[in-house]
Formats: sequence, C-alpha cells, structure tokens
Amino acid sequence: MALSLFSPLAQASDALAAKNSCTACHAKDHKVVGPAFKDIAAKYAADKDATDKLIAKVKKGGSGVWGTVPMPPNAQVSDADVKALVTWILKMK
Repeated sequence: MALSLFSPLAQASDALAAKNSCTACHAKDHKVVGPAFKDIAAKYAADKDATDKLIAKVKKGGSGVWGTVPMPPNAQVSDADVKALVTWILKMK
C-alpha cells in the first residue's frame, strides 16, 4: 500500500509530537523527563516487535524501562497518531 502525502505516517513530525504533548516529556536528541526519541529508537532497533510494544506503552503508560519515572497513559491520542509517531521515532538515528 502506497502512502499518500496526507497519511498520518507521512505527516509524523515534530509538529505531531507537539500536538499530542509528547514534547512535554521527550525531545529528539536529549532526555527531558523521559528518554530522547533517538535513544528509544536505538534501544529498540533490533526488536522486531518494537512497534507494537511501543504503541501499547504509549496508550497504556508504564514504568521501569527507563528508570523510576512512570510514563502516564495516553489513551486520548488517536491510534493513527500513535502509530505514526512510533514509526517516526523508530526511524530516528
């Protein structure tokens, strides 16, 4: 399936991360409250199930992977936005 220029995956960006409040706790290249997006990408680079794991983590929240500060659930973020954001994050270097 080809992606249109208007699909959520094609539009995943800093703006989409800001729109969904991801940037309140994360940045591309440095730790804020949570890990940097590039560090998440590096940690999960070899994990074939990373997309599904991270989608679930964003939606349900969790703790213990990156320290003691929990990530709150983000159930209000649309499934399309979560998938686009996770895919975008996992492509970072």
